[in-house]
Amino acid sequence: MIILYNANIYTKTLEFSSASALAILGERIISLGSDKHILSLYGKHANAIDLHGMTVWPGLTDAHLHLVNLSRSLKSIDCETPTLQACLDKVAEKARTLPPGEWIEGHGWNQNIWKDYVYGTATQLDHVSEGHPVFLTAKSLHAAWVNTIALNLAGINAQSPDPPGGHIQRNTAGMPTGILLESAIALVSNILPTSKPENLAQDLRDLQPYFWRMGITGVHDFDGADSLNALQILNQNGHLQLRVRKNLPAKLLPQAIDLGLRSGFGDDMLHLGSLKLFADGALGPQSAALLAPYQGSDSLGTLLSSKADILKIGIPAVENGWSLTIHAIGDLANQTVLDTLADIRAHEEKHQIAQLPHRIEHVQLLDPADQERLAALNVTASVQPLHATSDMHIVDRYWGDRAANAYAFQSLLNCNTLLVFGSDAPVESPNPFWGLHAAVTRRQQDGTPCIDGWHPEQRIALTDALNAYTCNPATLAGFEDRLGLISPGFYADLIILPIDPFTLLPQDLFSILPEMTIVNGKLVYQK
Repeated sequence: MIILYNANIYTKTLEFSSASALAILGERIISLGSDKHILSLYGKHANAIDLHGMTVWPGLTDAHLHLVNLSRSLKSIDCETPTLQACLDKVAEKARTLPPGEWIEGHGWNQNIWKDYVYGTATQLDHVSEGHPVFLTAKSLHAAWVNTIALNLAGINAQSPDPPGGHIQRNTAGMPTGILLESAIALVSNILPTSKPENLAQDLRDLQPYFWRMGITGVHDFDGADSLNALQILNQNGHLQLRVRKNLPAKLLPQAIDLGLRSGFGDDMLHLGSLKLFADGALGPQSAALLAPYQGSDSLGTLLSSKADILKIGIPAVENGWSLTIHAIGDLANQTVLDTLADIRAHEEKHQIAQLPHRIEHVQLLDPADQERLAALNVTASVQPLHATSDMHIVDRYWGDRAANAYAFQSLLNCNTLLVFGSDAPVESPNPFWGLHAAVTRRQQDGTPCIDGWHPEQRIALTDALNAYTCNPATLAGFEDRLGLISPGFYADLIILPIDPFTLLPQDLFSILPEMTIVNGKLVYQK
């Protein structure tokens, strides 16, 4: 048994509002109360930890990230450089350290912050890669930059057709430039060396402390079947100490139906979430699907899935117990998804299927007429606060006045939309305190753009932001009776903070790091 006492405990309930101590037995919290009450009841048989006034919060959940991609990115080149040349320099440095023929991988380049917003080319990589194949993913994960060796290994040449939902960028002579967009990325990513399941499981096990140090005790993963396989190995061996809601690519629906799998299958450490579909691309490469063209362009982006496309998957999905999670960034994509989900809700009602927890990922730009529709359809908005502060300059550049309806967190809350927060890591850092800071201030950590923040009317209260990292993800997963709050009977997933975030100036929220993290009643991290 563990007792935490002399603590500032965030309980959210009047019944325990004055609690300064709690008792943990096994995996769960069994009691809250005063120091005197808890220590007199359980002190003789417990490991009692004096927190000296530190704050106890529920563990935080990142509701959208990519575990395998994050693990790989932490081992590869950090391409988030201020200039294209700086990225090339990192590739050259890496090339000098590798055995002949080994792949060079990297992540994070963003042409939108480079001079003239120019993409790199395969030829530029050829000059610095010393014979190694190169694969560098963009910050958005919706583009890749490869060299000529990689193109040749993948069989990509002037005659190669664009794959469905993707684009091979070409020069004026029709030759591939080395930039692959959307589904074309897989032409090269599919030939990268793969890890054995047990090695990938070890990689994910090694990744867990990275989350604990930030106060993350749960995640919603959006990588593929290889991630699920590795997570199952960890869970079976008793090494999974991070709660995972595992979403699956929609292409796996036939196999899931054959196996009788449904959303929610699993246990409280690892369970299946939703089927993931894509309605459009991303803001950075201007492939997010819009109702009106990008500023200074006649492009409307790319609608990757029509209403008919989504229904073709969505109807058999709900009939077989699968909820949907659909990537939608542009206002056309979000409108299309909402129109489709309205039909799916009608289908559920007609066939007496209990409403499933459908969600939209990103919801970056909404037509004002669509803002109330998520709540009306009982659809969760899965959003990433750091995207707002990272993207604000290119939003202003590409979307102009429409920026007022971008990352509209407060507007969604005003409509009673269930909001869950994530990072899309490795697109952004999974640090939830950076996310809290972005949501509450709408400012970058250096104070940009101003004291009031970018579109300050969309700032939200810290309480609402904390809910989006705690009780809201639990509600979405159907675990609201055992996760997301500090209460008797709930799992002891807790973080201990050196200071009460509610007493800090909002601009300082990003600086917080936990002193301790507890998962399932076990102290897994201590600073």
